Amino acid sequence: MKRAFLLIIIAGIGIIAVQCSSNQQPANSNNVATADSNAGKAKTDTVVVLAGINSKGIGRFKNIQLTHPLDEKMASNGQDVYQTKCFACHKLTKELLVGPGWYGVTDRRAPEWIMNWITNTKVMLDKDLAAQADMVMCLIRMPNQDLTDEQARDVLEFMRKNDGKK
Repeated sequence: MKRAFLLIIIAGIGIIAVQCSSNQQPANSNNVATADSNAGKAKTDTVVVLAGINSKGIGRFKNIQLTHPLDEKMASNGQDVYQTKCFACHKLTKELLVGPGWYGVTDRRAPEWIMNWITNTKVMLDKDLAAQADMVMCLIRMPNQDLTDEQARDVLEFMRKNDGKK
């Protein structure tokens, strides 16, 4: 009985590992910029569409004004934050490390959701269905990184640059 249970657990872990490692960055590395529109965000987030929840997350950020063109200084500051606080758990590709890879996150999530996630992690994990769905894949709660709003905005700009936004 114990042996069968152990085999089931090992098989489940193996399936999860295979699914997570198959999320490689697409071969097209041109990083062609796409329009930064919040209009399509809810359409690409299955959890949002099925549950009818707010795609902007839970927190104080309701309307983030994105820079056009990309603010290189903010992106550089965001990269510094990434290298000191984020890189141990997140890769810049789609590959899962401890947390999900960052490639494509600005296409999957609204800027407000990302800002609320970065600055209000505990509440988002407790109440936001999209964050809870991500938690199922990662299995580890992201700790609060104590970033200022300015640092969080810089990280968002770096994420946009990583996704090829111009």
